[in-house]
Amino acid sequence: MFEQTIPDDCVSVAEAGRWASERLKREVTPANIAYLIQYGRVQKYKKEGAPAVSKQELLEYYRSFLGRRELDWKDRLGGGINWKLSFDQYKEAETTKHVHRLHPYKGKFIPQLAEYFLDGGVDEFKKEARFQPGDIVLDPFCGSGTTLVQANELGMHAVGVDVSAFNARISNVKVGRRPLVKALMELDKITRSLRLQADSTTIPAFEARLSEELSAFNRRFFPSPEFKRKARLGQIDEKAYGKEKADEFTRRFLELTDEYGVQILQDGSDRFLDKWFLQPVRVEIDLAAEAVKSIADESIRHLAELILSRTVRTCRATTHADLATLKEPASAPYYCAKHGKVCRPLFSMLGWWTRYCQDTLQRLDQFNQLRTDTQQVCLVGDSRVIDLEAELAREMPALGRLVKERGIRGIFTSPPYVGLINYHEQHAYSYDLFSFERRDALEIGPLFKGTGKKAREEYAAGVSAALRNCARFLADDYDAYVVANDKHGLYETIADRAGMQIVQRYERPVLNRTEKDKSAYSETIFHIKAK
Repeated sequence: MFEQTIPDDCVSVAEAGRWASERLKREVTPANIAYLIQYGRVQKYKKEGAPAVSKQELLEYYRSFLGRRELDWKDRLGGGINWKLSFDQYKEAETTKHVHRLHPYKGKFIPQLAEYFLDGGVDEFKKEARFQPGDIVLDPFCGSGTTLVQANELGMHAVGVDVSAFNARISNVKVGRRPLVKALMELDKITRSLRLQADSTTIPAFEARLSEELSAFNRRFFPSPEFKRKARLGQIDEKAYGKEKADEFTRRFLELTDEYGVQILQDGSDRFLDKWFLQPVRVEIDLAAEAVKSIADESIRHLAELILSRTVRTCRATTHADLATLKEPASAPYYCAKHGKVCRPLFSMLGWWTRYCQDTLQRLDQFNQLRTDTQQVCLVGDSRVIDLEAELAREMPALGRLVKERGIRGIFTSPPYVGLINYHEQHAYSYDLFSFERRDALEIGPLFKGTGKKAREEYAAGVSAALRNCARFLADDYDAYVVANDKHGLYETIADRAGMQIVQRYERPVLNRTEKDKSAYSETIFHIKAK
């Protein structure tokens, strides 16, 4: 079914990386080549028993992808696009560096964007540096804290505000200091408890057997990367074939659940935690949550909450394709178009908990090597009405005194987009787990309000009110940078209502999105000042 003819120009993965680097005048690593093979972008061959690729096929891929992408996007989005602000030269590991990947968050911008506008560099687009070390930066729509983290790296103080208590928790864990050795000890206690719980059940044996049989099944019916490539070329009816084989394996899956006495579904489905997790995972979630709540050191407890939340999100009973936007719970094996094989839901969170504990501590340690002796905090509140000085006096008095003495130099922020995301609902599992107060009604431009005329009017009123309120705490000659996809043409009105004016626009293509929609998409960075 998957026989192949080996081209004469085949080279090893390592040789392909060196060859492509020379041709493209940019670094192409063996890992980059392996990724293209794994996802069927280029054909995998065998040369002297090792993986190999055709240089011609590799060159055709890079010509079609790299050579045309900038031209294609500019053609679709218009000539005013600033390609430099695409940051396409950065790998994912760089756009999710250190603490920026402590917890998933929909709708965040990459750190390089904040860094570009906050740092002291200038170029043909950014003619003048508006911020310098020691300044205070404000993000009134703080989200997961990207502005705060980059301000710290650049030696600036920063204040964030977010209506979501959980968003504020993400931000404050990223920028806060905590004893990592002591944190490791506390996390290890929870890991041991989870392992004891798992070992008292049939779940480890069941999962081992299930994984072994599913791997053999996938090797037989979905050989990688041959299957993915044939699916991409339309030589296989991927959808029909995938469903047929998933149904076939599900029959075996049900036999194994009976054999090991595994309860799949929970008894209730009222809350998020009831509906979106299989019964064995729910038992572990409840055990870990109680252990986290018992940690006496608040800074470590908040860190453990974030790790548990990240773990719980990964272990939801859904398909890999629907992890970002949930549709229906998945309680049986399914064909996964993302991985080109049959995948299954999780029956234990222990593996992910262990992995995320290690990853989180490593990322915090990496950030500790870069952090400056500056202060950052995200306040829970409504940017339209919050009294920043009063809240800072309660939450971080030293930073509050700096704000009073110096004033806030400016803003770097990205307000919610109209009708795009329900910001509380994206972390509903954490609100259930840790009893954060939900303030959904205070969200500006949430998905549940849609994008109609009334929603757009409310959005414009909300963002302008937030900017107007925050202006009270800004220095006289402030600079505000607002990142937005203004497809409804609202920001001229928003700036005017806030007593501000747009003095410059930077248009950038957004390349690195996780959503399924990969169509050409751009956003504007508005440079705004007082009238």
